[in-house]
Amino acid sequence: MSSSLPGSVLDLVPVVPVAVVEDAADAVPLARALVAGGLPVIEVTLRTPAAPDAIRAIAEEVPEAVVGAGTVLTPAQVTGAVAAGARFLVSPGWTEALLAAMREPGVPFLPGVSTASEVVALLERGVREMKFFPARAAGGTAYLASLAGPLPEARFCPTGGIGPDSAPEYLALPNVGCVGGSWMLPKEAVAARDWGRVTALARAAAGLSAGARCR
Repeated sequence: MSSSLPGSVLDLVPVVPVAVVEDAADAVPLARALVAGGLPVIEVTLRTPAAPDAIRAIAEEVPEAVVGAGTVLTPAQVTGAVAAGARFLVSPGWTEALLAAMREPGVPFLPGVSTASEVVALLERGVREMKFFPARAAGGTAYLASLAGPLPEARFCPTGGIGPDSAPEYLALPNVGCVGGSWMLPKEAVAARDWGRVTALARAAAGLSAGARCR
């Protein structure tokens, strides 16, 4: 990440949009819509063939965005995502091989966890920032709150089943830096290329989250 930005993804924005891009041609207008709504950090998931080209297009044409790769599962995907311009990496889980690969390029990364044992294992390896996934299914805010006491060093970006109603509850926790979600990118709006709606939803999400932190 550039020197003008914090080294932690968790400190950039309260909400990270999680984008599944089916058509790489949508990547740039989608990113511009999110940036206009106040959500410049964008996780493009590697769930579609269009994802690498989408990351590359955003990195090259939307400099005000901080684009990263999500659903990173293999060392090869790490290499490809960083080559395409990803400035951070997110995985739903981790293995020793994947963790080593995510360390290698020197960009911020969030390995996924869903249990206290996985958190402890990462702390032993010097990793203090993690993705908590699937957040709602794995215990939600109650589970994360219970980790704050015994494991205060760990910080999380919960993702999975989070929406505008539950995001403030997560952001109020001391060990949550940001949340990930896709509610500002409804499939029908993206399919219709209704970027004005995406911007409006992003603006509402950014405002909701900022307000939650101030309480």
